[in-house]
Amino acid sequence: MDISTLALVGVAGGAGTTRTAVEMAATLGRADRSVAVIDAAFGTQGLATYVSGRITDDMTAVAVDESAFEAALYDADYDVPGRVTFCPAHAPFERIARAKAPEAARAVETAVADAAARFDHVLVDVPPVAANQAVAALAAADRRALVAPSTRRGADLLPRQRGRLRDIDAPADAVVATRTDASGAVAVDAADHGLPADDPVGPSALDPDSPLAPAVATAVSDLFGVDLGLEFEEPGLFDRL
Repeated sequence: MDISTLALVGVAGGAGTTRTAVEMAATLGRADRSVAVIDAAFGTQGLATYVSGRITDDMTAVAVDESAFEAALYDADYDVPGRVTFCPAHAPFERIARAKAPEAARAVETAVADAAARFDHVLVDVPPVAANQAVAALAAADRRALVAPSTRRGADLLPRQRGRLRDIDAPADAVVATRTDASGAVAVDAADHGLPADDPVGPSALDPDSPLAPAVATAVSDLFGVDLGLEFEEPGLFDRL
């Protein structure tokens, strides 16, 4: 069964959650799927860096009923057959504070449902659980995956975030480890998928020859329960040496 909405939850700041969401979105776009990425990480606003041009309406404005969801969608200029769209957070502190209120959290749930009705798939970029909008995003998602960097800190913080998701009755369905090939990388034993580091700008998944692309495609296929129909060349003998 296809999964419509997937929340990616960082176990800590800097886990690579936003980048993972963008890479997964690019992969779905390559597979001729329509996908929206919703930014629920209001404090860091990392998704905004992937939007070209000026951002006017944003997800925080949607949350406080100052903008329609449609106005806060920005199509990515990727050369793919599908549609990749971002709904970033890009706001002053005053609006961010209002967007974290309990009544605003309900608007986040509505936005996720609205996106699910418009797109084949929805990815939600969620920060470590500590605010209302994060809880709302997790409750609205069909499936949830924890994103942990392959560092000692990432491995140590994973159980805490797993426990928080259970506490709010939105348990994690999977774990994605990032930067698995980094110097000094620590194995995240509970990881269902591992993503190597690549070009820091990205998204690298647009290039089928990138080592990150097949790893992301495998994770997307499993987490969304879809056959993407994407093919990648097997590494040759000299690539393995």
